[in-house]
Amino acid sequence: MAQEQQVVKERIHGFTVYFDRGLIRTAVEYLRRDLQYNEAKTLFDAARFDGTAYFEDDEDRDFSLIYNRGVYTLIKRDME
Repeated sequence: MAQEQQVVKERIHGFTVYFDRGLIRTAVEYLRRDLQYNEAKTLFDAARFDGTAYFEDDEDRDFSLIYNRGVYTLIKRDME
């Protein structure tokens, strides 16, 4: 049985981001605790200008920060 996703809305470095609750301990913690404001702002700006910013956390897990019509969404990317 597939696990149901729970979408969370939270402010990270002043930016409102939507993400699945399962990303709290990985991507969200990385953005919130490992990156300083200016580093995080670079990612958010890249997503706003290009539509998507790709990054990986300290454990080499891959994520995408997507910007669409004023909304930031954080997702995990499955790399092969």
